[in-house]
Amino acid sequence: MEAIREVETYLAQARDALLEELKELLSIPSVSALSEHRGDVRRAAEWIAEKLRSAGFEHVELMETGGHPLVYGDWLHADGKPTVLVYGHYDVQPVDPLELWESPPFSPTVRGNKLYARGASDDKGPTFLHIAVLTAMLKVHGRLPVNVKFCIEGEEEVGSAHLHSFLERTRDKFQADLVLISDTTLVGPNQPAVVYGLRGLAAAQIDVRTAASDLHSGLYGGAVPNAAQAVAQIVASFHRPDGTVAVEGFYDRVRPLTEAEREEFAKLGHDEDELKRSLDLADLWGEPGYTALERMCARPTLEVNGIWGGFQGEGTKTVIPCEAHVKITCRLVPDQDPQEILDLVERHVQKHAPKGARVTFVRQDGGKPYVAPYDHPALQLAAQAYEHAYGQKAVFTRMGGSIPVVETFSTLLHIPIVMMGFSLNDENFHAPNEHFSLDNFDKGLRTLTYYYHQLPAAMDGH
Repeated sequence: MEAIREVETYLAQARDALLEELKELLSIPSVSALSEHRGDVRRAAEWIAEKLRSAGFEHVELMETGGHPLVYGDWLHADGKPTVLVYGHYDVQPVDPLELWESPPFSPTVRGNKLYARGASDDKGPTFLHIAVLTAMLKVHGRLPVNVKFCIEGEEEVGSAHLHSFLERTRDKFQADLVLISDTTLVGPNQPAVVYGLRGLAAAQIDVRTAASDLHSGLYGGAVPNAAQAVAQIVASFHRPDGTVAVEGFYDRVRPLTEAEREEFAKLGHDEDELKRSLDLADLWGEPGYTALERMCARPTLEVNGIWGGFQGEGTKTVIPCEAHVKITCRLVPDQDPQEILDLVERHVQKHAPKGARVTFVRQDGGKPYVAPYDHPALQLAAQAYEHAYGQKAVFTRMGGSIPVVETFSTLLHIPIVMMGFSLNDENFHAPNEHFSLDNFDKGLRTLTYYYHQLPAAMDGH
């Protein structure tokens, strides 16, 4: 514990300097989705690479992926100790609508013990915590208690478009004993959570066509099919009145929640009435037999994300639309496969398409779900590390969202993935006024210091 205290003391004394370094990184507009920021994205990668080099990491390079570069670096001198692959991303979301920002998105500003900037919470801030802690260990002790490799990418916000194929080609370089990721959230301001599962994703667009053009409703009404009505009928067929998905075979491969998992969800004390109030909802909705939290985190869904067709303008236009469209996504759980689910949904759509509707089913993004064995010592140590810093026992939970790279790492490297986040759900990532709690900045440094130091003992013999 003395080694941990020495590093924590160093980090506390260097806190202001560390914040200034993070502000430097946050000031780089590394928006991966916009071509005009391509140079800025590379500049952020170079900034991180230089930080790793100056800290004493070796083999630091910008690896070309076919898109934005990936930052690699390593320190591999802890003989006989575990190797940790640290994953993060330095790219950020676009900032629109700009007028809703209270301070410029790339001029990092502290207000009320929160650091405001695009990327502060997702994911530059949490990624920087790892760099800061490992750098401090090298400065204080001249070595690390574990071996470390960095994989910090620049395309997470555009779906990690090139990462899977890149890692397939280079997997030997990234082989490790576990992956450590800080791109998830805490349950609350002082309630740490070890995320051991993520839902997968399957997405599609359904295009419906009827006549060659829109038709006059007075001349043709009652005799020809209506594309907007056809889409509405298809959408209505997706769910039963009780909220379950009506697609045949949709639940066939769903791995049931264990009693232990349901007990962990119950410990979170989720208030469904408060959820309704906070979202201004008259009522909740969804699959019966599960709590709202279980449905949001650990049960599969089919959601309509957008629906359009026909006349949208002011007033009335007496027209029968000849085309209409709907976008859907399914959140998936183990052991559902995205392509199999899309097969089932496409079959359902074709079966329920009304007479006269020509349907095209266009497959889009997908990613497999992931669940780790949360009794693994690397995950159990994460809970202990949180408790060390927060003074609060961590809970184990699944997250309703998807991080496609997690399943990629699991499939290619066959090692456990430990997800230790420090962000909060209300920190406006992907929205104006994104921010990062400086309380979690400080506690995150302590959490990771404990984790890296204690990992060799936790993994001994595993």
